[in-house]
Amino acid sequence: MKHTHDARTGASRLTKRSDVTYLAYIDDGQVAQLKHDLLAQGFRMREDVPHAFYGASKNGVSVTAFRNGKLLIQGKGAHDFILFYLEPILLKKVSLGYEELIDPSIAEARIGVDESGKGDYFGPLIIAAVYVDKTVARSLLDLGVADSKQLGAKRIKEMAEVLKRQTVHSVVAIGPEKYNGLYEKISNLNRLLAWGHARALENVLIKKAACKKAILDKFADKSVLNLALMKRAKKIDISFRERAESDVAVAAASVIARHEFVSRLEKLGEEFKMEFPKGAGAAVEEAAKKFVAVHGIEGLAHVAKLHFKISKKVILES
Repeated sequence: MKHTHDARTGASRLTKRSDVTYLAYIDDGQVAQLKHDLLAQGFRMREDVPHAFYGASKNGVSVTAFRNGKLLIQGKGAHDFILFYLEPILLKKVSLGYEELIDPSIAEARIGVDESGKGDYFGPLIIAAVYVDKTVARSLLDLGVADSKQLGAKRIKEMAEVLKRQTVHSVVAIGPEKYNGLYEKISNLNRLLAWGHARALENVLIKKAACKKAILDKFADKSVLNLALMKRAKKIDISFRERAESDVAVAAASVIARHEFVSRLEKLGEEFKMEFPKGAGAAVEEAAKKFVAVHGIEGLAHVAKLHFKISKKVILES
């Protein structure tokens, strides 16, 4: 969907595109009201959606009401659902196509930084940084860019490919072997993250020297980040905050980082001829045991982050 704001009339001309991703926050009362309205509109309800009160779908519109208060709307038919029901009736606000007017900071030039792979035993740690200005921000909103945690694998892949073509960005990839070497020297994940964020940020600032602002998702005390900042980043205003993915620049970085992580994890699987599950749960532990049975304990350093508790458990049982 493309939004074009007409400065002369104040109107917003909306032309539909193939897909929409929209994220909002709703309270318990709105969760109940939405469910009632969806049933009245003939939506097919699902109560088995992970981490959600319910999911619903109808005519190309997918609705998910998460238990943390997030509401995710996606699909080819989502535009009209948002425009004619969700915003005016449930949320009682109108923002679709008017985001910059409601929040002028959306149009500010800035760099968003986020990571992927931090909580995954197998695979690399990826940090991505994306430059956004007024024009780019509008493009990202039209594309439906949102926090990668709220998007499916197919949507992340499609979106990341567009973002890589259309934005100034940097990806810092720390593969398992390098990660383990750095962790052995630093012995602190937050300091390692700070180095990666600082490097990605600096890489974009080299290309966009006039940019004076950056937004990062908070992973530690800001003093940890400050120690890692490089020459250019020390001269700009850095916002280090929780839930930073609500900013479209950070959301774009999260999409690129997640896509890069998944792509590299799949390549690692091809190299070692086995599937490496994401995360750090029971399936990951089983995969680690199978890997050690074939490649030995010493081989783990090539595919996994050794400081995870899984390593000690697998080594003791091998």
